[in-house]
Amino acid sequence: MARIEVPMPQMGESIAEGTVSQWLKQLGDKVERDEPILEISTDKVDAEIPSPSDGTLVEIAVQEGETVEVGTIVAYIDTEGGPAGVAAPTVKSEVDAAPEVPQEPGSESVEVALEVRDGHASAEERLRTRSTPVVRKIAEEHGVNIQDVSGTGHAGRVTKQDILDFIEHGLASSGPAQPVPVPVPTSSDSSSAPSAAKAPSADSSDLWTTFYREVQHPEFPVRSADTVEPMDKIRRLTAEHMVIAKRVAPHVHSFIEIDFSAIDFIRAESKERWASQGARVSYTAFVAWAVSRVLREFPTVNSTISGNNVIYRGNVNLGMAVDLNPGLIVPVVHDADHLGLVGIGNKIVDLATRARDRKLVPDEIQGATFTITNPGVLGTLVGLPVIPKGTAAILGTGAIEKRVVVVTDPDTGTDSMAIRKKSLFSLGYDHRIVDGADAARFLARLKETLETFPNDA
Repeated sequence: MARIEVPMPQMGESIAEGTVSQWLKQLGDKVERDEPILEISTDKVDAEIPSPSDGTLVEIAVQEGETVEVGTIVAYIDTEGGPAGVAAPTVKSEVDAAPEVPQEPGSESVEVALEVRDGHASAEERLRTRSTPVVRKIAEEHGVNIQDVSGTGHAGRVTKQDILDFIEHGLASSGPAQPVPVPVPTSSDSSSAPSAAKAPSADSSDLWTTFYREVQHPEFPVRSADTVEPMDKIRRLTAEHMVIAKRVAPHVHSFIEIDFSAIDFIRAESKERWASQGARVSYTAFVAWAVSRVLREFPTVNSTISGNNVIYRGNVNLGMAVDLNPGLIVPVVHDADHLGLVGIGNKIVDLATRARDRKLVPDEIQGATFTITNPGVLGTLVGLPVIPKGTAAILGTGAIEKRVVVVTDPDTGTDSMAIRKKSLFSLGYDHRIVDGADAARFLARLKETLETFPNDA
């Protein structure tokens, strides 16, 4: 019987795990190559997973509702159409099929560790040895034998967090890792407050892994009137990304006020024409169009720092924050500078609608080079948003409101009072690469573009 593995796929560069939502095929069912066999749900997208080959579904390793890391084997397909059912493969076949596990000098081999009474490996033992490539790489770098680590994953699998906790608490030479409680600060001992930035591991040269990439939130006592609920996947991912972003980038914010009078005129003038086209052009569409053009003139704002290098992005990909209530997701308008005003407006509506329906595909939530978030839609005057990791800046747009302002006649120089629609914009930027003067020039150019918006955009 020739069996091939069906792994949990990588659905995005920031997605580390997935949940089996539904099996579309059952044990013994015939499957065709590229035919969907299960549905999975991740932090950001839902998707159907196709069969990698023609054959028969002979083993389901992960049940509906279970969440496993990317790379975990969820099923096996017999490409020769053998009998259905969960087979009991020999130790050798399973070890040959599983990725190599690094061994410490003098430690038992995988074959010895997997020996059981009848000479076969149980499904749970096979799951435990099939750790993800990330876990094996970390174990190899730190000289850790995965067999010594207590796993908290499905069937005792060693997860990435398990191996990091094992290394971080210095348990590599003292046996399997034990849970270590996070200290809770008291009013009389502020020095014992836990820090989100953990001490470097034995290999402190891997700064990104030990400080920038791993997040462990401090824990606090629960009072009698409290309710405790675990964070859902989106909230957990958002929390980790925000902590990492603030650790890495020194945030600075600058502000500017925008007059929307010219844009209001264009919207009123074009309303019927857009309606006949089925187009929906919001204020956000005008802002996105203007930002996509201005970013061409300020490549530093459309860049990111990588090590000691600066990557100037060749595309203008706008991340557009969408409120899921609860939760937040940031679909991306790719190559926004190649789209017209109506095109950007329609794209924003389409992405936001499918984001709320959980119908985005992985490519639509990746690759942003600059982000726009609009807390003003809920009445907020202005916000101080966090810069998404891998970018240099984010624009926050405040509420657009009528205000009494002083208007100067350009011909006579006479001042008068008038009512105008205005909004405060904030630009959060990474001060490692974007200077205050750069941010000021960017905002001034954006203000000019929006206040003198072209009619042919």
